[in-house]
Amino acid sequence: MLTVFAFSSENWSRPADEVAGLMDLFAMALTREVPQLKADGVQLHFVGERAGLAAKVRANLEQAELATASNAGLILNVCFNYGGRWDIVQAAAKLAAQGKPVTELELSGAMALAHVPDPDLVIRTGGEQRVSNFLLWQTAYSEFFFSDKLWPDFDEAALDQAIDAFKQRERRFGKTSAQLQAPAPSTTLA
Repeated sequence: MLTVFAFSSENWSRPADEVAGLMDLFAMALTREVPQLKADGVQLHFVGERAGLAAKVRANLEQAELATASNAGLILNVCFNYGGRWDIVQAAAKLAAQGKPVTELELSGAMALAHVPDPDLVIRTGGEQRVSNFLLWQTAYSEFFFSDKLWPDFDEAALDQAIDAFKQRERRFGKTSAQLQAPAPSTTLA
């Protein structure tokens, strides 16, 4: 599974010509890449608020998802018009509308990325060292890797470096190192 942050809900505040250029680039990329993604067995999901998007953009997203829906290889989540705060709010609103309690389990199940497990590793490129409203709920126990490389320059060697760094981490999920190293208690069946 791979989740990328293509366009945040905050990116709409960029200059209008830049936003228009990004939308054109996005439409071109969909046209060019979806047939190859389909051939490679990639299942594509667009995650984010669609209500405010132009009808043509929404239709393009839906067509791309439908074209790859039966693929069983890599799941590629493209966060487009996405924000972590939006995701938490929409999940809570969904639960409230259904009359369900807001618990960790219920909220996790209502998140826009409920179809995949939380990420183990988050790679932030471009020299930034912040999450920028990305997967705020889902990254509670993720490991982070920061790279000065810009996304277009983030190559296989840079990915290998991130994975090697990840392999060196001790993932405790709230426990101590000693708890992780202690043998599991034996169970005796009577």
